[in-house]
Amino acid sequence: MPLAVYILGLGIFTQGTSEFMLSGLLPGMAADLGVSIPDAGLLISAFAVGMVVGAPLLAIATIRWPRRKALVALQGVFIAAHIVGALAPGYGVLMATRIVSALSYAGFWGVAVAAAVSLVPPGARSRAVAIVAGGLTLATIVGVPAGTVLSQLAGWRAVFWAVAVLTAVSLVCSLFTIHDAASPEQPSSAAAELRAMARPQLWLSYAITTFAFGAVIVTFSYLAPVLTEVTGLPEAWVPAELALFGLGGLIGMTIGGRTAQARPVGTLLVGLGTLVIASALLAVTAGNAITTTILVFVLGVGGFVTNPALQSRAFTLAPGAPTLVGAVNTSAFNIGNTLAPMLGGMAISAGFGFASVAWVGAAIGAAGLLAAVWAGYLQRRSQHAPGVSVDETPVPVRAEA
Repeated sequence: MPLAVYILGLGIFTQGTSEFMLSGLLPGMAADLGVSIPDAGLLISAFAVGMVVGAPLLAIATIRWPRRKALVALQGVFIAAHIVGALAPGYGVLMATRIVSALSYAGFWGVAVAAAVSLVPPGARSRAVAIVAGGLTLATIVGVPAGTVLSQLAGWRAVFWAVAVLTAVSLVCSLFTIHDAASPEQPSSAAAELRAMARPQLWLSYAITTFAFGAVIVTFSYLAPVLTEVTGLPEAWVPAELALFGLGGLIGMTIGGRTAQARPVGTLLVGLGTLVIASALLAVTAGNAITTTILVFVLGVGGFVTNPALQSRAFTLAPGAPTLVGAVNTSAFNIGNTLAPMLGGMAISAGFGFASVAWVGAAIGAAGLLAAVWAGYLQRRSQHAPGVSVDETPVPVRAEA
């Protein structure tokens, strides 16, 4: 496997750490900025808004750029935004930097996957994309807990500096390993791809993506205050709990990758069902350290086991839109990432307590479960229709954390 593929994975690792690191920084950031924890949680939503907008727009805007130029430019913007964020005098400036960071990160995702695929022969493309996407999984297991520890030792601003420095290392490595010779093929027009996406089942799949990711991210976003304020765990234990969640996510991704090809809708049903049950149990038993720890792990498994099926079905349902279908699916993930923490913050602000975010997750997961049941019905109906078949062969694309 070319070294450049691993460098692309490094870029996803550094930027992916920033995407989810606020889950372990919220209490300290809220205190330093003089805002409530729910208001600090909106910084997570701001990043997701940038991803929602940036993914489809930058997928089109950078598709004709030489890949090294695009990768370096996007990382440069990301680094600058984190430096400004580390120096931010207040909440408003930090909010703006999170949006800018997300825009550049969304663009980097699309270019990185395209570059990885172009660097290897067809038979190795799945592995190449898995390596790139693995950077995000590694970020949840290593980067986010490490950031939490660093914030406890040196403050949350130190974490922003660390992400900026590591991304700069990735940028320099990209300069030496990514070559403009691997230019993208002539893309189809945006109009043609939009026509190819005019399928109700595709948009139902996007809705399931939003519900599935929202169901897990709402609890994950407020996991630190749940653990310290409700469960009563010492703050020093939070990084280990976050790492446990990431480990569950890695196991879930592995299981989902093996079941999504044969049973995509079944994988969605099991994963969403697990999320609903685990979230409801966490809401009830959050005061018990043992059950909470077990359920944090289960949430990671259930939250990520659906990912391969969500990704592959979107590409299968719209093969004529290779540029936009993945970008819009990324937006769907981040719509969940935007709305769910907002709903969780509203529940907390309404006086229901930090554990109420798990009830919000259960409700969102239940909506996704109903949508997955409907998707299964439509799939069976289309498979039995004369002359119509649905190919459920997975296509390797971005793996969300």
